[in-house]
Amino acid sequence: MTESAATGDDYFTENPHADVAAGAADAAAGTDSPHTVEDIAEEVRDEIRLGHVEDDVSHVLRERLDGAGISMRPEDVDSLAEDIERDVSS
Repeated sequence: MTESAATGDDYFTENPHADVAAGAADAAAGTDSPHTVEDIAEEVRDEIRLGHVEDDVSHVLRERLDGAGISMRPEDVDSLAEDIERDVSS
């Protein structure tokens, strides 16, 4: 082996999974999540259509909005949830 040849140690940091952990932390912080009310509403619609949402739509919507850092009045969330339910059932 020559001096220019890389060893296995050259490819690893102290924590070889640091980039994976950082990506998971970003995802948990919501950096990959939708940032608009419309995006979140569409995501909830799609998940209802796929049968992934069995809880109260208002509750699910409120959690998603809170997770994205979007605050809405409870009656506005309920109204949007009703619109989503109406869209999905038609």
